[in-house]
Amino acid sequence: MTYLNYKGYLGTIEPQLSDDTLFGKLAFIRDTVTYEADTLGQLKKEFETSVDLYLQSCEELGRVPDCPFKGSFNVRTTPELHRQAVAAAGDMSLNAFVSQAIAEKVQRSMAA
Repeated sequence: MTYLNYKGYLGTIEPQLSDDTLFGKLAFIRDTVTYEADTLGQLKKEFETSVDLYLQSCEELGRVPDCPFKGSFNVRTTPELHRQAVAAAGDMSLNAFVSQAIAEKVQRSMAA
């Protein structure tokens, strides 16, 4: 999927077939922030405006804006793969080992 990207926030791009418009929402946050427009260029501007208004609103309300990526997530795997990963990590922490493995996989996929 392709996302709009602004100030660390990602936004979706979706067609609304019923009236030939585009709409989207900020992805990967709990708060609901939406935007819509007739063209892709306008949608990008509306997305950026929505991010700015969201951040401004949070500041005015004295609350911390929801952050799309906190750097922490749960990984579920089989017990056997878990055991093998711990053994393969050696002196590294499992977090460091998994983070390195993800970085290597991302690098390979971006090079392809």
